[in-house]
Amino acid sequence: MTEPHEHMVKRLRMRSMRRGIKEMDLILQAFAEKHLADMSPDDLALYDRLLNENDHDIYGWVGGQFAVPDRYADLIAVIAKDAHGVTRPA
Repeated sequence: MTEPHEHMVKRLRMRSMRRGIKEMDLILQAFAEKHLADMSPDDLALYDRLLNENDHDIYGWVGGQFAVPDRYADLIAVIAKDAHGVTRPA
């Protein structure tokens, strides 16, 4: 059974704001509020997989400290675009 789009968006919003480190709460909550409702089912599934990754890895990808895995490159680029000031001074 496929999860309805609205339910998936709500679930992913909650997971975006309840992370392991505060910086990721701020970054991902802002991303979720701005983008999740308009994302396709495939994009939501990719974001769901990203949320299973380690917060320190995601933070390093968003901040440019670590190489981003190819599967997340486009998604991380969108997340990082609005993360200035949280990952490094604006």
